Amino acid sequence: MNGSPSRPRHVPHALGAQGEDAAAQFLRQAGLLLLARNWRQGRLELDIVCRERDTIVFVEVKTRSRNTYGGPAAALTRAKQNALCRAACAWLTAHGHWGCPCRFDVICALRQGEGYNLEHFRHAFDCTLFVGRGYAAWQP
Repeated sequence: MNGSPSRPRHVPHALGAQGEDAAAQFLRQAGLLLLARNWRQGRLELDIVCRERDTIVFVEVKTRSRNTYGGPAAALTRAKQNALCRAACAWLTAHGHWGCPCRFDVICALRQGEGYNLEHFRHAFDCTLFVGRGYAAWQP
């Protein structure tokens, strides 16, 4: 160790968890039914899975303390989208919900004082190319 002060490793995780808590509350207030939070299978993870009427909604939450480097939305790269598509496929298989319409939403949570400014992007991206066009349930 070099003795220099360093930022505790848990701080970014705490910020992310707080942003996810705010996003979950926002979704519940909007009338969505939460089915899972921080669902994992191996290295795959989904922040929030919920249902809006007959549609399964996979929600990626991007939390930041500052709106620099493009803000929270800039962190949703094509590679991250592909990982989310794989995770969604695993969730659908594990829960037997391949017949349900699905979509991907993103909530950007920007810390403002003690709270969060939330921006909800419905149908943020499409997995049709990843999954294949044989699954009509994607992106109703």
